[in-house]
Amino acid sequence: MVVGMTVAAISAAVASFAGLRGLALVAGWPDRLAWLLPITIDAYAMTSARVWLAGTIGSSRARRFARANAVGAIATSIVGNAGYHLIATGLVAISWPIVVLVGAVPAAVLGLTAHLHALTTVATPDHEPAPAAADRPEPRTEVRTRTDVDLLNAAREVDARHRAKHGGRPISRDGLRAALRIAGPKATELRRRLAAESTKANDSTDRKEASPRS
Repeated sequence: MVVGMTVAAISAAVASFAGLRGLALVAGWPDRLAWLLPITIDAYAMTSARVWLAGTIGSSRARRFARANAVGAIATSIVGNAGYHLIATGLVAISWPIVVLVGAVPAAVLGLTAHLHALTTVATPDHEPAPAAADRPEPRTEVRTRTDVDLLNAAREVDARHRAKHGGRPISRDGLRAALRIAGPKATELRRRLAAESTKANDSTDRKEASPRS
């Protein structure tokens, strides 16, 4: 299989080279420069195909552009060879559009190659995938600092809900820390203040009950 592919590739390359060189000659190129036409077209076809099929060169936009130009370069080579044989057999006469088109090939390939190179090296943010959520800048949010009074009031509310849910049992230090999202020492301080308030409230209730009724 490898031998067969090699023979076919060499035969196709030699035949294409001869046809395109002959087209350059009949289009008025000097004999010493006619060989540049097949070299130019085939080199650009291989370059475009490399960028297109590699999958790791350039952005998706560059690969799409390379695919279109690889197909275009191969089609140009086919049309050029067919045109030369039509001219050689006398079925098509040389006219000025053929001369102009053949003469424009080098300049067109140069411009397309430069554009392809730019697409493979220059970032194109409008065609690139959107950044991942982790790479996006987080929106600014206004942070409000909680004072000791705010924390104490919040701790009272949390403790009251905990007591109502668990039969009057006070909330623990770790429960306060998790509910208010505060550090351990601050949770300990708030738990101590809640306990002191609860003790004071119980003593006041006991004194009222112990006093003689009027």
